[in-house]
Amino acid sequence: MTKTTPWAHRLGLGLAAVGRPAYITLGRGEDLAAARSVAEMQARCHDLLDAAWDAGVRYVDVARSYGYAERFLGAWLAAHPGRREQLTVGSKWGYEYVGGWTLDADVHERKDHSLAVFERQWPETLEALGGPPDVYLVHSVTPDSGALDDEPLLRALTDLARTGVRVGISTSGPAQGAVLERALALSTPFTAVQSTWNLLERSVGPALAQAHDDGWLVVVKEGVANGRLTAHGADPAVTALARVDGQTVDAFALGAALAQPFVDVVLSGAVSREQLAQNLAARPPAAVPDGAVEGPEAYWATRSALPWG
Repeated sequence: MTKTTPWAHRLGLGLAAVGRPAYITLGRGEDLAAARSVAEMQARCHDLLDAAWDAGVRYVDVARSYGYAERFLGAWLAAHPGRREQLTVGSKWGYEYVGGWTLDADVHERKDHSLAVFERQWPETLEALGGPPDVYLVHSVTPDSGALDDEPLLRALTDLARTGVRVGISTSGPAQGAVLERALALSTPFTAVQSTWNLLERSVGPALAQAHDDGWLVVVKEGVANGRLTAHGADPAVTALARVDGQTVDAFALGAALAQPFVDVVLSGAVSREQLAQNLAARPPAAVPDGAVEGPEAYWATRSALPWG
């Protein structure tokens, strides 16, 4: 059994990288075998869920677009009666997986934040998970998505929130802060956000702090910047700082997110027990360095250029 770690209660397990064969992560070809059948990825996913559970992790993140991640999680929950009520499960709608379980698909996911898609994907989420998630987010809201201006959609999401599901948004792109500020200005239905915050991209920080002050659940994703803050791609200066702090680069990066007072949950995107153990060893560093920050436009341009592997 994996030993419970001190910060496990604030770390969550994100299943984006194990719910489908291809993902945007540096070093993925080294971390995963070339053969990535549905059965193999489900077995890997369940093994990670077992390890995370044993370590004390109680937040799991999935999405409609994460391949079969919802289905994998639903099967694991069904095999472990009694665990569901101890977990917080977050999922997202608004993207659909269209990669056809291949590594070289021209398009892996397609975005649509319309009311029609919400009305289709919510029942799909219920079926895959075996019941409702605790948190349901509009996936990657950006200025051009229209979700925050769609009154029929907002009414439908408000109705969902009244059932006890925590409704919110996730954000991506250089305008994360502005999008979150717009959502915060709405009276309903949002009370949760999942955003990219890491040592390289911190622009959404002030808006996340406001969300936290307003009582929202704040979840940080991409804390290791799609592998750029791991042994696969870290800047030598960041690597040196992590070494001085006595942590691996990935743990140092996740620890920097844990150190932010506005953050409730920091997601690990591990694909192996070894990576998960390293992530779970994260702790707030003695000091969060200032020098690694990139401008949001530069950061997101680099992320957009990362290959699916």
